[in-house]
Amino acid sequence: MAADEDQRLRLKLVRGFSANVPHNKALGVEILDMKPHEALFRLPYDEKLVGNPDTGVLHGGAITALLDGASGAAVFASLVDFVPIATLDLRIDYLRPAEVGLAVHARATCYKMTKNVAFTRAVAYHEDPDDPIAHSVGTFMISTKLGNVKS
Repeated sequence: MAADEDQRLRLKLVRGFSANVPHNKALGVEILDMKPHEALFRLPYDEKLVGNPDTGVLHGGAITALLDGASGAAVFASLVDFVPIATLDLRIDYLRPAEVGLAVHARATCYKMTKNVAFTRAVAYHEDPDDPIAHSVGTFMISTKLGNVKS
């Protein structure tokens, strides 16, 4: 199988896996794009996700889930073999509230992998990643199975 075909198949599988995470489905998370080491997710605005009914602002937990899901998908998009992963740590800085009525995007990158740990960066935003709502850095445990890290 050609490298391009293999990559397209891998990304299709990662999308399928990520799209079927029950928490992501319950929140309405959409996968917009995936490529090697990177994922772009979207969280549509939904009143059921509002954290403050007086302002209509989305709950920070929904944005946390969005960043975690996109970051995990970026890790999957970096693996040679599909193996279990788990979030070890996800540090988030909330920079401003999300705007009422607007979807939130999250772009995540897996920028470093060791034998057992993957490292990610992600940003949540409306339309412009240079005007972030929040950003995160994360670490993910990857299976200790040998040969699972893509160089």
